[in-house]
Amino acid sequence: MRIAVSGKSGCGNTTVSKILARRLGVRLINYTFHEMANEQGISFEQLCRLAENDSRYDRHLDRRQVELAMEGSCVLASRLAIWLLEQADLRVYLFASPEVRAKRIAEREGIPWRQSLLDLEARDNRDHNRYLKLYGIDIDAYDFADLIVDTEKGDQFYVVDRIMEEFEKKVRKRPS
Repeated sequence: MRIAVSGKSGCGNTTVSKILARRLGVRLINYTFHEMANEQGISFEQLCRLAENDSRYDRHLDRRQVELAMEGSCVLASRLAIWLLEQADLRVYLFASPEVRAKRIAEREGIPWRQSLLDLEARDNRDHNRYLKLYGIDIDAYDFADLIVDTEKGDQFYVVDRIMEEFEKKVRKRPS
């Protein structure tokens, strides 16, 4: 069983995926640029800038996530999980408006909302261009996902409940 969860920064990917993995009793795979930056002893921002000009960082990260996911049942949480994990049993995209995502990030990081929104818009733009160039993936075209959850409609438990409902429907439909 493999569930892929994607969404832009501030949608709740990490929080939702942790709860979902715990509820299902499976491993969470959330290997990100934050972890990679820590491993390399550089800041997250520095790694993001390096990745803009060197595709090896993205390719390493994405390849490693899929390798880890193929080791067994898991929840894979990443920007590109629903596109890259071809063997996913359920593809979930989490959505929230830029304003709401910026508010969540501002609260989490302790920065002003306006600055958070500007940073978020710049990051979304960089990510969109980078993934389009690198893989031909338009991260704004996620309508193929099995489930799209608007995370503004409820808290993280609401979102996990929607995912569990969809997962259980898929499991019931499988041939024995």
